[in-house]
Amino acid sequence: MGADNFESSKKDEIEIIETMEKFGKYQKVQYFYACISAIFITMIHINYVFVAGDLNYRCRIPECENQYAVYNVTWWPSSTIDRCTRPKLKENFGVGQKCTNESFTHAVEECADWVFETNNTVIATLNLACQPWKSNLIGTIHNVGMLLAGITSGWLTDRFGRKPTLIICSVGSCIGHLKTFTSSYYLYVFIEMLEAAVAGGSYTAAMVLMIEIGGKKNRILSGVLFAYAVYMGESLFACIAMFVPDWKNLIRIIYSPPIVFITYIFLLKESPRWQILNGRAEDAKSTLLHIAQLNNININKQNLANMNAEGLKKELKIENYELEEGYSNVLKSKEILKRVLIGAFCRFTASFVYYGLMVNSVYLPGNQYTNFMLSTVMSYPGELISMYLMNRIGRKLPMMYGYFTCGVLCVASGWIPEEYTWLKISSFLFGKLLVSICYTGVITYTMELFPTSVRGTLLGVCALASSTGNMFAPLTPILNTVSVILPSMFFGGFAIISGALLTQTPETKDLPLIDTIEQVERSAKLKERRRRGISTKGEDNYGFDNNIIA
Repeated sequence: MGADNFESSKKDEIEIIETMEKFGKYQKVQYFYACISAIFITMIHINYVFVAGDLNYRCRIPECENQYAVYNVTWWPSSTIDRCTRPKLKENFGVGQKCTNESFTHAVEECADWVFETNNTVIATLNLACQPWKSNLIGTIHNVGMLLAGITSGWLTDRFGRKPTLIICSVGSCIGHLKTFTSSYYLYVFIEMLEAAVAGGSYTAAMVLMIEIGGKKNRILSGVLFAYAVYMGESLFACIAMFVPDWKNLIRIIYSPPIVFITYIFLLKESPRWQILNGRAEDAKSTLLHIAQLNNININKQNLANMNAEGLKKELKIENYELEEGYSNVLKSKEILKRVLIGAFCRFTASFVYYGLMVNSVYLPGNQYTNFMLSTVMSYPGELISMYLMNRIGRKLPMMYGYFTCGVLCVASGWIPEEYTWLKISSFLFGKLLVSICYTGVITYTMELFPTSVRGTLLGVCALASSTGNMFAPLTPILNTVSVILPSMFFGGFAIISGALLTQTPETKDLPLIDTIEQVERSAKLKERRRRGISTKGEDNYGFDNNIIA
């Protein structure tokens, strides 16, 4: 009887490599932790949309003001006057007289002091009236910080691990609280950049961690879930801002929760692939055993315990390499360089168009909070469409056609006359829907294009390009002063070019994650030899799909 049970147990055992492919409770819990972090970091990432939002204000006229000046007054002249100029009082106006609509001439002069309708944004606190370049620069400087995060975060995730980078960057975002204590514009924007440079690294760490623990069949799912976490952060921020308009209270609400992420020291687990590739075999075995136990997977524990680093690499089909790979190795590989350049351009376009459309949505008729919410809600169905198409068809085709169609709709939206309101808005929203599909797809796709040895580093490069797109997106409304169709033409042009570039990259659907640059180079050479009709029989390598560049 005991022998039968033993044989049955042996029969039910699965290979250790399957531990990473079975999606269970472990992945759900770790995905949840990563997504919660993304929700709060997203609110911090877009805080400037409302924190530095515009206010109603008028010029202060000391001769007419009461002790406590208010924005709405009955004596303001009836003629339309620019809020950056001051109406001049008539020469016969005497001290002590009460101001009326008739107390002013038609002449104006430069204004030096203002009365704000509310103190709900930093425009009033930092006295930024009639200085649009300064207020717009807050968002741009924030994205400069995100760009710096893109430069460093990939290296940090590869060098120190996915887990510590995620924790440090998430908790570090709390420094944004310092903004509520400053009345200096330049100190404010410095803190804005610093918080973004710290917090932005959590995006790269979370994305890499999710893709590496989910298995090849769940890569799209991990990308979609992460994107939904971002969209939830955007929508939640709009809701909170609607009910908490005061910028200082809003900052205290969204910047306080990240301190809780210090508990991830005990809750979050490191990627086993990273542990194996960085000589931490014992930690990797402990993590794999934890995954098996939590997912109720029957593996040969004794066999796992007896494995050394080389055995783990062989079991998980991770190719062995002696030297660490970095930027110098990337620059020597034409295939990797091509993938990086195309991936970075597509990430730039996705962010530029996505956030550009979001920023321009507040110029649609209606309430700014509602418009912002509408632009974020349009992203939700995009993720479901993305997951379905990319699992059903593949990665390349949905993104190629998605970028192209998005470009056409953006251009159309710009050229449609204002009188065709619903057609114009519909084109705008469908363009937003399509770019959300591409936004998620290109994140997952670039993760699959790059080898494990430099995945974090190259995703950091792509995140840098994405941050550059974020940085330029808030500036697109300025183009309206030249021509109202220019923003749409820029969005459409970049989207169409991205769709064309994707014809030069490989399909990665259902293929195993590659581990080294050398694998990619071998595959490129094999493909070229096959194209020339030269036999490649016997040159296949275990743990490596020779059709990786099919």
